[in-house]
Amino acid sequence: MNALPYIENGADRMTTQVIDGKALGRRIKSETTSQVEALAAKGVRVSLDAILVGDPSAGEIYTRSQRRRCEEVGIDYRLHTLGMDASESAVRDKIRQLNADSAVTGIVLNLPLPEGIDTAVMQLAIDPYKDVEGVNPSNIGLLFYDNPIMAPCTALAVMEILKEAKIEPRGLNAVVVGQGDIAGKPISLFLLHEMATVTACHIATRDLVEHTQNADLLIVAVGKPGLIRAEHIKPGAIVIDVGINSVTSSDGERKVVGDVAYDEVAPLASVITPVPGGVGPVTVSILLRSAAEAAAKQLATPRRLEG
Repeated sequence: MNALPYIENGADRMTTQVIDGKALGRRIKSETTSQVEALAAKGVRVSLDAILVGDPSAGEIYTRSQRRRCEEVGIDYRLHTLGMDASESAVRDKIRQLNADSAVTGIVLNLPLPEGIDTAVMQLAIDPYKDVEGVNPSNIGLLFYDNPIMAPCTALAVMEILKEAKIEPRGLNAVVVGQGDIAGKPISLFLLHEMATVTACHIATRDLVEHTQNADLLIVAVGKPGLIRAEHIKPGAIVIDVGINSVTSSDGERKVVGDVAYDEVAPLASVITPVPGGVGPVTVSILLRSAAEAAAKQLATPRRLEG
């Protein structure tokens, strides 16, 4: 689909397609369950081994959620905890141990790491074939050539949402606001590979409105609540909000919002993702799918790259 997919509704209104990320996430999980079962029939157990460095109680809620979601699709989940006093070499040794274990098919390094441990160095140590989050620099580099072994889950989720909305990026003016290593930059590369005309915006961009008002496709991954408002939007634009921010309302209630001022922007957009319920649930399901795909690639590839 090259034209902007909005439907006129009266003289000056359009019907906005709101992407249901929860429904899409459920479908991906269902497909992943089938893939996990098929691999089990071949004698391969899909696993996700998570490493948590630091205070276990700080990551308890997140790791419990990881375990529950893995169990929902039949993935074996194992948590490996290292204390706050763990050295960089101890973390690297744990990663290498998991790399060498044939029963381990997927590795996740939970962030943030304690001060003094270099995150990039630890990510580099993960076997690229077990790197289900696609954060190993080898995988990021291979994405440049459109051939990653595993790709960052958030970027994959954005591309899955575009596919779900039947949006063909080819020829669209795409503006990606935010150029982080696991979201904005990989998304920009994916869109370039799909032949979109990509503008990369970031903290040093002058006059952001000038760029976003020309966007047929606007993707925002900054982490700044309500950054994008009505004035930023070209009528009929496709708006994908990757931001997840916790804010306190005037009445003291905590809530999750995106980088886009949804109530202002939605009436102008042809397609939009809400927060919560948009990119987030899809990203979670993509992680599980990536775990299954990692196991499948290891089965098909006897010789793997060294992390």
